[in-house]
Amino acid sequence: MKMLTAEITKLLDKLYNLRGDDSVILAKMEKEKNIATETKERTTEEKAKLQEKIENLTEEERVLGEEGDKLLQALSRIKTDDFKFVLDKLKINFNPDQLSEDVNNLLPKTIDKVKDETSRAKEELVEVESEMNSAIATIEELAIRKDEALENQARLNEYFDLALKGNINITRDSITSLLEKFDFTEDERREAAKLMMFPEDALYDYEDKIKNGHQNGKSISEVFAEAKEGVSEKEFNEKSKKSPKEELIDVLTELGFDYLDFTSSDLDKILTNYNREDLVKNVEYAKSKNIKLDLFTDNVALLYDKEFEAKIDRLIEIGKEPFDIYLNPNILIKYDKNTLDKTIDKLVNSGLDPKKVPLIAY
Repeated sequence: MKMLTAEITKLLDKLYNLRGDDSVILAKMEKEKNIATETKERTTEEKAKLQEKIENLTEEERVLGEEGDKLLQALSRIKTDDFKFVLDKLKINFNPDQLSEDVNNLLPKTIDKVKDETSRAKEELVEVESEMNSAIATIEELAIRKDEALENQARLNEYFDLALKGNINITRDSITSLLEKFDFTEDERREAAKLMMFPEDALYDYEDKIKNGHQNGKSISEVFAEAKEGVSEKEFNEKSKKSPKEELIDVLTELGFDYLDFTSSDLDKILTNYNREDLVKNVEYAKSKNIKLDLFTDNVALLYDKEFEAKIDRLIEIGKEPFDIYLNPNILIKYDKNTLDKTIDKLVNSGLDPKKVPLIAY
């Protein structure tokens, strides 16, 4: 008889979450879609403004050239002696030759500035269009992935319905293959297959708790508190001794995370590089900058990145907003602090303003 232990509860919490509308997979896709939609809307607006700016600059260049030529032609036909008396009487200092010289000196430089501004606007337009097209492609890809996720969710619900009725006729390979798509570890897939193929008290007890208002996602401490009732202190301490992964889950929970937002492989990766002080410092720093915590659930390496704070400070220093960094976390994954500094210096040496260069182009 398989009892509803803490480990099995965690596994069933994860499985049952994937069965519902609040599935972490569907929620993650929805978040990605929202970000891509916001990017599409923003870049569409930026594209329109840049196109208008380029049109205005092109027209400005044309008018400068045409009116400049007309002005030079008009000045070349004026002889000061023809207006000497009136100019002297009115005390007006009018020198068409000097004006012609000024126009000849200033007009080409002014037109060149307009051309340079037009060129920069066109380069920015290319970057914005690239970002916009990427967002559109992401939205289309997510639509396909969501359809597949819903199909997988329907199959998972079908398997559970059959298991709870006690007449499941699905092979273990079918179950484990399906759970692999949800990023379950091999051990989790094997254990889940056992629970569904040979449903015992654990699965039925969990289902009863769900029906009676139990909220899946209980903390480990809550599960142990329930388990402690009716056992000796020694027995409880032996049962409640936490594994490194359980201790990590407690730390993440204290910081405001839902451990179900992390895959088992994510937690293993964090544990491999785990330093509690660095993890807490990075999360608290992100909170101080109003950066959402899902930055870490989607990019777990940032939890143990010792240069996390320094890299964000550097980006803020050049004028980037924390929200812009949140939307482009690859900049934090891609570069260490030294390489980031070199990249920014390279932009500056090329005559570009790092603040105006989109992070996606870094």
